[in-house]
Amino acid sequence: MTASTSKQTAPYGLWPSPISASMVAAGATPLSQVALDGADAYWLESRASEGGRNTLLRQRGADVAEMTPAPFNVRSRVHEYGGGACLVADGVIYFSHALDNRLYVASGEEEPAPLTAGGTLRHADFVLDAQRARLIAVREDHTQDDAHPVNTICAVRLDGGEMVLAAGHDFYAAPRLSPDGASLAWLSWDHPRMPWQGAELWVAAIAPDGTLANPTLVAGGPQESICQPEWSPAGVLHFVSDRNGWWNLYRLAAGVLQPLCERAAEFAAPHWAFGGSMYAFCSEHEIICTYIENGVSRLARLDTDSGKLDPIPNPYREIRDLRVCGGVLALLGGAPTIALELARIDLYTGQHEILARSIAELPPPGYLSVPESISYPSSGNALAHAFYYPPCNAGFEAPAASKPPLMVISHGGPTGMATNTLKLAIQYWTSRGFAVLDVNYRGSSGFGRAYRDALKGQWGVLDVDDCVAGARHLAARALVDPERMVIRGGSAGGLTTLCALTFHDVFKAGASYYGVSDLQGLDADSHKFESHYNEYLIAPALDAQRLYLERSPINHAARLKRPMIFFQGLDDKVVPPQQSEVMVKALRASGVPVAYMTFEGEGHGFRKAETIIRTLEAELYFYLRIFGQAGPESNPPVTIDNLPATA
Repeated sequence: MTASTSKQTAPYGLWPSPISASMVAAGATPLSQVALDGADAYWLESRASEGGRNTLLRQRGADVAEMTPAPFNVRSRVHEYGGGACLVADGVIYFSHALDNRLYVASGEEEPAPLTAGGTLRHADFVLDAQRARLIAVREDHTQDDAHPVNTICAVRLDGGEMVLAAGHDFYAAPRLSPDGASLAWLSWDHPRMPWQGAELWVAAIAPDGTLANPTLVAGGPQESICQPEWSPAGVLHFVSDRNGWWNLYRLAAGVLQPLCERAAEFAAPHWAFGGSMYAFCSEHEIICTYIENGVSRLARLDTDSGKLDPIPNPYREIRDLRVCGGVLALLGGAPTIALELARIDLYTGQHEILARSIAELPPPGYLSVPESISYPSSGNALAHAFYYPPCNAGFEAPAASKPPLMVISHGGPTGMATNTLKLAIQYWTSRGFAVLDVNYRGSSGFGRAYRDALKGQWGVLDVDDCVAGARHLAARALVDPERMVIRGGSAGGLTTLCALTFHDVFKAGASYYGVSDLQGLDADSHKFESHYNEYLIAPALDAQRLYLERSPINHAARLKRPMIFFQGLDDKVVPPQQSEVMVKALRASGVPVAYMTFEGEGHGFRKAETIIRTLEAELYFYLRIFGQAGPESNPPVTIDNLPATA
């Protein structure tokens, strides 16, 4: 009997699947901030089962130990998105604890001891200045104004006390100490720019009293984005710049800026969070780097003298962080059949070892959809990019001639990027008979500055066009049911979702996760890091009012006739709850079917297992009710206002 004839028949969307919402939540173990300290490897693991608590793990030999047991939560809230929350140097751990914003130090088996007072002072992106017995870090001071704190680079003495080293700019990142301890490099930028629009690279000498002397601008400016400054072992400053339209590697040699490998590829990613690394030194003349071409990551050795790139064999198509120490490479990588994992690779022998997996146990391969990378025409004769996932279930097939429902995903940011790494949150849908289109609309990173800048002044227009065009493209290819297409998105992707449903008649329904509905309200409520982002995405403040009115879905609720479900964390400081609440209220008043679910203790991005489970099951229940289908009885019902009794 063949596999196809052994399958049972059931409508698309109703296939029983072993990939439950509980499995998705259990597999939601984000890994981040890789570190190598001698022969030891360290990484952060976020545990949904513990309310999203981040803990630092160490592998030493064959043993894995938790270095920051509960209640410690290794997380920084600088810029709200955090990152760069810990540092390991010579066996000593320095980290930020999210519950009190204090920095702690732990050595060996000792209980972590506080270094700072915490409270209104937040720290991130640490480097150890061993000569002067201090940490150098980015500091965010909320003492005077929680909405507009003061950002600086500071030094935290290991015996207590702090001093400001660099101030005067709106934002700072990436303080990096030269190998001889004599110089410090760092990044800064100012409103209204985001760091991927324009940032500056500075270098200063460290004076005998520990202050900075003679700060010098090395590169960057309003139209040049600088990322990840690093010193080579001999003290030559390297960095990534997009001055040629792509984030490429450069160095400052004898006062002259030199490109190392000019290529239509991205050797960096947008600075949403601190501490990321896409290249590291193997020796003075060799860099191990990852770069993105057409939305897919590559891994290579770069000869800094010749500029030659030699590929390093590996199974990954997304590499988001890497570190090198003593001929060993550690990285976070994933692929269409590989969930994000931490790997250690011997650069001499090629030996490959998995240290940690974001998903402990994968479902059988017969339930995993492998995406196809597609490009398709969109508005203005532009080409948009996406990953298309067909339905996949080893046990079920749909009736002949039927077509699957389509879920279009609009990622957040909007300067973000969809990747093809295996995600159970997508397989949850494809294994039930949904097709999924994960869109890298114009404005996404990974395709060069011109593609990223295409969204300038066009947020809520071109991103929406690309999602709509993708859905129509699949319908035209007869791959999906044009009457059962839905769209979902979180944060900035929530605005894309709402605009697609409000201004286009393509999608049957949608889901907004902590999404933006009111651009003017977003300006009023946003945190400092993104408080001027709309001046780039929409228009400068003086010219924005008309466009805000035109593009904010809340101002056009009468045009929104498609059912929607909203999910919102009540502790969200990035997109506050009122952004969802005003839209829900308007839809209730206009008679459109709408559901609204809120979650205590959740911020921008859900971390708790129970929240992940509830939202997935609720979203599936919602779509099936809108489609007129009866979903699994195990899924708890959702209150849907204005839904006709026959639906």
